[in-house]
Amino acid sequence: MTGIPEAFARFRSDLDAAVTRGRRAAAAAGAKNAARRDRNRELAEEARDRRVEPGRHAPTPGDVQRVATGFRERHGLPVERLPTGAELLAPEESQKRTDANANSASPPPVLGSRAVAGPSGQLPPDRDDDEDFSQARILY
Repeated sequence: MTGIPEAFARFRSDLDAAVTRGRRAAAAAGAKNAARRDRNRELAEEARDRRVEPGRHAPTPGDVQRVATGFRERHGLPVERLPTGAELLAPEESQKRTDANANSASPPPVLGSRAVAGPSGQLPPDRDDDEDFSQARILY
């Protein structure tokens, strides 16, 4: 009868060791994932801020980007739209010209922000009170 308690004790010991190994492996994988997420976050911030050094990075091929984007969209994961590799690795001078051209356009008009002149040709008076604007066209 002494064999059964010893076998049970050995089984419990082996089970405890296996659970401990599993917990350690899960903790190590979690730490590795956290480090990878932090690094990806840093790289995304560099891309957003256009702080990518051309000599340090090579752009990801377009087909790989399309496959990765498709995978994330199919699985309901967020897909952040970042500048392309060519835009990020463009020489500084051409980037300045691109930014200057992009900023030279006038902003689009904001529709509905100004009152419309009524039948008399007058505009309604500007008021900070925007509670009742439904009759503005009729009154002026």
